[in-house]
Amino acid sequence: MLLVIDVGNTNITLGVFEDVNLKASFRLTTHTARTSDEYGLVICDLLKARNIGCEEIASVAIASVVPKIMHSLASGIIKYLGITPLIVGIGTKTGIKIPTPNPKEIGADRVVDAVAAFEIYGGPVLVIDFGTAITYDLITADGSFIAGVTSPGLRISANALWTETAKLPEIEIALPDTILAKDTVTSMQAGLVFGCIGQTEYIVKRMLKEAGIENCKVIATGGLGKIIADATDVIEIYDSNLTLKGLKIINDKNKTR
Repeated sequence: MLLVIDVGNTNITLGVFEDVNLKASFRLTTHTARTSDEYGLVICDLLKARNIGCEEIASVAIASVVPKIMHSLASGIIKYLGITPLIVGIGTKTGIKIPTPNPKEIGADRVVDAVAAFEIYGGPVLVIDFGTAITYDLITADGSFIAGVTSPGLRISANALWTETAKLPEIEIALPDTILAKDTVTSMQAGLVFGCIGQTEYIVKRMLKEAGIENCKVIATGGLGKIIADATDVIEIYDSNLTLKGLKIINDKNKTR
């Protein structure tokens, strides 16, 4: 079996693949400081909770945008699973070309999403990840990662709204029934969610127009992406496990390393 780990700024998402099937998935908080032993024990306990033995894991692949936890995480995997993980980075075979001035600046999570979207859905494809930040990445028909846009995520925007104002409360991020809000909570929800929908539609259309690309698939992923995907026609598919699938594809491409 293959264990894949997506280390994001807010959460760490883990998945276990048995052949092509995602057998189980888990989620941890990123901001909790953990030692290598804690990571190793937590991962083993999560696996056992799904009746998966640690000895059944044959390989591990990781994509991370949080460098400071990687030593402890990788060490825990080596100590408790006996496996040196594949960490996606410079030199990793992906099948995606990055013809940008500095490819090192492209986050591993964005590369993994691009690989998954291109391999599964074909190109050209535009991938939107509604994570801590919202990222829009455009991949051409020949698999070139040609452009990316980054904006604040819904939670960042929401947090700024209620921490930087004296009287606005902390609210649930949800799509209200109407944009014609008549109270504070739905007013904030309308501004946050409908504002994000408007941003998504404009950025997608502007990116494709400037790139001169037609008939481009638009794929969304990320924790809050379902809310936006269900409310706009510019997103064709919402795939909650896109990053995990991308890690499996990259691991398969690097089996002979």
